Amino acid sequence: MTSGVTAEAATAMSSSSGHSHGDMGMMAVFFNAMDTSLYSEMWTPTSTAGYAGTCVFLVLLAALFRGILAGKAVMEHRWLDRDLARRYVAVRGKQAFSETVSQDSLAKNMVLSANGVEENVRVIERKKMGVRPFRLTVDPLRALIDMVIAGVGYLL
Repeated sequence: MTSGVTAEAATAMSSSSGHSHGDMGMMAVFFNAMDTSLYSEMWTPTSTAGYAGTCVFLVLLAALFRGILAGKAVMEHRWLDRDLARRYVAVRGKQAFSETVSQDSLAKNMVLSANGVEENVRVIERKKMGVRPFRLTVDPLRALIDMVIAGVGYLL
């Protein structure tokens, strides 16, 4: 052996440092070789144009990811507004809304004026929404958006 290190000594040195060559795990190194595969061996750039195209694709995928996140935030805001504006039906045996308002300790009598017309109103604090119930019109779309976000995030 001309290298001065036997195979047993190399194995002992690699196991003493906590890693063997077969168990490297994920390396924390920036790597920018042009022949690096992206998602599979089929997507391996072979030219400078192919490498640039792959980089542009990743930038566009990141922009799509941020766009989907922003779109989801807008949709969540709309869905919350719809939930808060929802009308409820009075049920026999339950207290009417007008009675609930009159007994609410947070309600305040105020005067509302618009264009010279004054009206007495009773202002109450909006109740905080707890967990919103499952809605067939909203939740499947919410789940689909979350699935797309997770998929695009995984690809990034």
